[in-house]
Amino acid sequence: MKEKVILAYSGGLDTSVILKWLIDRGYDVVAYIADVGQADDFEAASQKAQKVGASKVYLEDLKKEFVTDFIFPAIKANAVYEGKYLLGTSLARPLIAKRQIEIAGKEETNIVAHGATGKGNDQVRFEMTYHVLMPEVRIISPWKDEDYLAMFQGRSDMIRYARDKGIPVPATQDKPYSMDENLMHISYEAGVLEDPKFEPRKNMFLKTVDPEEAPERAEEIMIQFRQGIPVTVENLSDGTIKSDPLELFQYLNATAGKHGIGRVDIVENRFVGMKSRGVYETPGGTVLMKAHLDMEGLTMDREVKLIRDGLIPKYAQLIYYGFWYSPEMELLTALMDKAQEHVTGKVYVKLYKGNVIIKGRESHESLYDENIASMDIHGGYDQKDAVGFIRLNALRLKASAKRLKQGR
Repeated sequence: MKEKVILAYSGGLDTSVILKWLIDRGYDVVAYIADVGQADDFEAASQKAQKVGASKVYLEDLKKEFVTDFIFPAIKANAVYEGKYLLGTSLARPLIAKRQIEIAGKEETNIVAHGATGKGNDQVRFEMTYHVLMPEVRIISPWKDEDYLAMFQGRSDMIRYARDKGIPVPATQDKPYSMDENLMHISYEAGVLEDPKFEPRKNMFLKTVDPEEAPERAEEIMIQFRQGIPVTVENLSDGTIKSDPLELFQYLNATAGKHGIGRVDIVENRFVGMKSRGVYETPGGTVLMKAHLDMEGLTMDREVKLIRDGLIPKYAQLIYYGFWYSPEMELLTALMDKAQEHVTGKVYVKLYKGNVIIKGRESHESLYDENIASMDIHGGYDQKDAVGFIRLNALRLKASAKRLKQGR
């Protein structure tokens, strides 16, 4: 019997060539297509996989799980890589790989394959997940296979092979950049974008309008959080209300995208050691992140926030590097959940020409006391207490200053 392999398949040139290459090597290939919110023709991709020779095709709708189990936990943790990247691709990969392993178990095989290159981060994200969820896994990664690399030096070789094998290919070899889309974002990299000073063309962006061309009138929304998770979005301009997690996120994507919100152009550090230029559109995620940060200001204890904030870079790095399923990620997730116990309330936001403007916030979990904070009344706060407070905090500073003076 032929060995069976589960291939993560997109319907594009790369994975179509890999599908046929695996068949030519004697494998029974099951194609697995993950719907994480990309604007693809899944029916056409399924038919293409069958035409190329896949024995079976799985089309899995993972959108809601992506939002509830991956996007929202990242928002709750304020997970931003290197201060700018909201981790859209990084969050989707462990989910895609998890379902791939589940299908492998259903199909009674331990062999899986993917089309990620040997230069990028995705190979790590896929394969780390494979190893954790199926320790006995066998991984076929063609872009790290000597025979595959000998056959395919680049895109022209792949197009030639595809045409020889009867695989439908694009009419042109030109590809100005690569693109990855899901519910969280669209990422653009490689090609013309490899020049870090190259300015992306306006027609590249698909999720957001140019902020200069966004509506002249702002749109106002309310976002309600419960323990750090967004549970309701209400458009205060037209009365629209969304509470279902998937519908909520899709609505925010469309609304924020209309106002040109969520574009980021950065040079980041890949896990494999090189720098990479990436351009991202993350409209809904950007709005949620900024609103969530604001709600924390009202409801989170200062010292808890300080400790948690110090761990955000590590948490984001674990996601970016592909360690979603790891003991350290489990530990940090428990801490993030604990830190969010009181992050509940409503944030009022204005969307306008690329900007997320916080208008106000309210919460029954608020730590803010207007009477204490007010400059107009005492409110139970004795300002004379600050004398001793300052003196005690100044003790070590005075000692250091004295030592410095004596040493001169």
